[in-house]
Amino acid sequence: MSLSIGIVGLPNVGKSTLFNALTNANVDAQNYPFCTIEPNTGIVPVVDERVDTLARMHDSKKKIYATVSFTDIAGLVKGASKGEGLGNKFLSHIRSVDAIAHVVRVFKDDNVTHIGTVDPARDIGIINTELILADLESISLRKEKTVRAAKSGDKEAQKEMEALLKCEAHLNDGNMLTTLALDDDERAAVAPMFFITVKPTLIAANVGENDFKDLSANTNYTALTDHAKKENICVVPFSAKIEAELKDIAAEERTEYLKDLGIERSGIERLAVAGYELLNLITYLTAGEKETRAWTIHKGDTAPKAAGVIHTDFEKGFIAADVIEYEKLVAAGSLAKAKEAGAVRLEGKEYIVKDGDVMLFKFNV
Repeated sequence: MSLSIGIVGLPNVGKSTLFNALTNANVDAQNYPFCTIEPNTGIVPVVDERVDTLARMHDSKKKIYATVSFTDIAGLVKGASKGEGLGNKFLSHIRSVDAIAHVVRVFKDDNVTHIGTVDPARDIGIINTELILADLESISLRKEKTVRAAKSGDKEAQKEMEALLKCEAHLNDGNMLTTLALDDDERAAVAPMFFITVKPTLIAANVGENDFKDLSANTNYTALTDHAKKENICVVPFSAKIEAELKDIAAEERTEYLKDLGIERSGIERLAVAGYELLNLITYLTAGEKETRAWTIHKGDTAPKAAGVIHTDFEKGFIAADVIEYEKLVAAGSLAKAKEAGAVRLEGKEYIVKDGDVMLFKFNV
């Protein structure tokens, strides 16, 4: 399982620069609108020190991190849902991702073009409006087909029509579908629509490179966080300029470089972590001489479900799993010593996997 995040925002807010840093890709990031004209996708490893430590402990030949797929989608403009700018072609790319990272500019730089003054709330409103209009258009097209079936007495079509009308009314009031309460039947009825505004969203705030020493001094940033609190949306501050510089700095020098800027972790790391939290994802670990690996699952998944991420046969034939918390394994020094100390547990089908569990599955094939 790989988390996929679509990077959206107005032109020239730092999307492509961020994407370049995330993937070390070579995407154009020029100072003019619509430089990105095709969605660029890159797979980014989520560097995890737990994987590094376990790989050293087990002398693993390979180590494999969890991954996040980032898609850089061209800058939207007012009227995109009606074909303005590069049109709603790019809105369709958003439908395929798990979550949305809305890049919002909060830094001031007269040398970088923008649509008028820097105004985060206005910029968010423009993007949200286009996403809402795109979903309303989808509903309008779907209703033409569904209404006929509903009038003929089709019970499923009637349920779908009720759900569509409920969504339509909510959108027409200027609200995203993430704020609409739907029951299980209603969610199932509209799931095939792949609505954009139902996707979990976080805000990536592109700040100035010196802002991290006192983010509260950036009035655009504080205005953005105030706005986000009202919508219950997570804000991840980053500097596209810093991230671009980091990819050219040796790994051993990055920590000191960030420390000098008043940052503990890179924006990339914080964005990946926020994405996992947004979608209620966690990782468990497997370790051995062949490889040490982080596996992505949903919070609340049982041991058989976690086993199925490795292979469907593991879930079907699941018997039990040896489980130990990462911290306890490291403290013991080896799996053998952890077993001697009784720190390794045998868990069954009902066990809820925790983030950082180190697991060895037993199964029938």
